[in-house]
Amino acid sequence: MMMKKYILILLILGITLSNSFAQEEAQPVYAFNSGILIDAQTSYIPDAKTLEFVIQHKFGSIENGRSDLWGIYAAGSNVRLALNYVPVKNLQLGAGITKKFMYSDFNAKYKILQQKTSGMPVSLTVFGNLAIDGRNESAFGTGKVVQSKGETAQYAVQFSDRLSYFSQAIVTRKFCEAFTLQAGASYTHYNMVGWDYNHDVVGLHFAGKIKFSPQGSIIFNYDKPLKIDGISELDNWDTHAKENLSFGVEFFTFTHAFQIYMGTAQGILPQDMMMNNQKDWTNKGLAFGFTITRIWMF
Repeated sequence: MMMKKYILILLILGITLSNSFAQEEAQPVYAFNSGILIDAQTSYIPDAKTLEFVIQHKFGSIENGRSDLWGIYAAGSNVRLALNYVPVKNLQLGAGITKKFMYSDFNAKYKILQQKTSGMPVSLTVFGNLAIDGRNESAFGTGKVVQSKGETAQYAVQFSDRLSYFSQAIVTRKFCEAFTLQAGASYTHYNMVGWDYNHDVVGLHFAGKIKFSPQGSIIFNYDKPLKIDGISELDNWDTHAKENLSFGVEFFTFTHAFQIYMGTAQGILPQDMMMNNQKDWTNKGLAFGFTITRIWMF
């Protein structure tokens, strides 16, 4: 009789432990603590019914050194303020305003796959936005901006001419507690561009972080606009956007993430960086910047 009791206890313990291990093996892996890493989107989407406030700021170039406090007092700063909301699990909707070109943007991000401790080695996320160039119409009437490679008459710009689009697929993997890496591919389109620019740009993106403390990480981001003859409308690549390189540090709490970094692109919206960045990180093109995110749960 005692033997049967011991066998029954062992069976119950075995089933309990196996269920516990199975649950542990299937746990989701969260790679980032913020939806934005420097100025790149990440796979992170907060819980449903969460509101996120985003502040992104870039100073001027450090090329003048201490005369303008390494760009902090320099002209050419840029700032973006945004709100993101998660109405349902894995779907985030957002809107923002940006100083450069007075952009207004509307965006959405959706997580298709979630990395887990077993069975799913990566996360897959898609992101897209639409931006509206909000400058006065006189900014488009100088003859320097054209549509479909034809001259634009003064003050003849239509609302659709102001639109630009960016779409991206992001694959993320947290290799260990200290190291996370993500890679992505993107497509950028502007309805109207300058004569010496393409309407379309395809790009590659890499970003990641290396944790050095429970709340601190070294972070980096690299964006590469590709030169593809098949979609180019140009005779040369003189105005082709330069690659963007950024690196810095991040500190986070349960509701905040603060990132300070140095990077090349003056633009904050991804399509602006992929189309217009002419700063060269090898030639004093770097500038300081910071990103702050704050979330509220309802």
